[in-house]
Amino acid sequence: MSEPAASPVHSSPADAAALPRVRCFSGIQPSGAPHIGNDLGAIRNYVALQDRYESIYAIVDFHALTSTHDADLLRRRTREMAAALLALGLDPAKCTLFVQSHRPEVTELMWLFTTVTPVSWLERTPTYKEKRENQPEDVNHGLLTYPVLQAADIVLYKASLVPVGRDQAAHLELSREIVRAFNNRYGPTFPEPQAVYTEAPVVLGTDGVRKMSKSMGNTIEIFAPADEIRRQVTSMVTDTERIKRTDPGRPEVCNVCQLHRFFGDDYAEIWDGERTARTGCVDTKKLLVERILRHYAPARERYAELMASPVTVDRVLEEGAERLRPIATATIAEVREKMGLR
Repeated sequence: MSEPAASPVHSSPADAAALPRVRCFSGIQPSGAPHIGNDLGAIRNYVALQDRYESIYAIVDFHALTSTHDADLLRRRTREMAAALLALGLDPAKCTLFVQSHRPEVTELMWLFTTVTPVSWLERTPTYKEKRENQPEDVNHGLLTYPVLQAADIVLYKASLVPVGRDQAAHLELSREIVRAFNNRYGPTFPEPQAVYTEAPVVLGTDGVRKMSKSMGNTIEIFAPADEIRRQVTSMVTDTERIKRTDPGRPEVCNVCQLHRFFGDDYAEIWDGERTARTGCVDTKKLLVERILRHYAPARERYAELMASPVTVDRVLEEGAERLRPIATATIAEVREKMGLR
């Protein structure tokens, strides 16, 4: 994280203007209101891509069932995520936002895909191994077949592009292999999804060691009360070798300094202040708090409005799912014909 991201995606504005509006798909877990890592790592790219492609974004509640077994909690988190995505810039006039389970055709396609997917492909995935370690008491079948559902998510809508960071390329490749296996057996049916590589940074949590994650308890919440955000930022681990206020700092390893890159264009000056000990860690934390609160103020206001009007959020999600109905039903009809199911 030593250099700033130049733009949300690799292609330039001129390149984007020349691109046809091909279909793009991405899914996000309903983990409730997102944290700063979610925004910097994914949501900002979603907002940028909705102007470049025919973008479809799913809140993947079927996927969430592999680890969330509380119905009320899942419903609440789904609505919170939807409200947050809208507050942070997704525009239903520019993209389609829906809940995965509202287009149940995806589960039929997933089952059909399982019949062309070797078990060995699924057992080798790093995420399956990681999930087995993280929830050893709940190694359910969904954890193993998770990638098959991911493939179905993408190609049910004949999407050909998927925004991913380069560290996620292997996950998309498995979807491509599943699609390739189906096409080889039943004839050309689906496009092999291609990656739209984004400049999504790896945002470390407040511990300064692990990726920001709610399960790790090391997040900075976007929509939390101001005092809670202040507490979270104040608790951040900075440069562990800087013992005294007068010691020169190392901004390249200081997580607070790294986050300043995304909340102001004067980060180089802030870093220089740390290197020369003109400023201390407390100073940079206080400044970061104020900038985070100022940056997200409009989104926080909009989020509060949406959460106070759940019917507005639900209408967006319902209209999104309905907009996708013709694509989903046509895909399933085509697949059934090719597989001899009618």
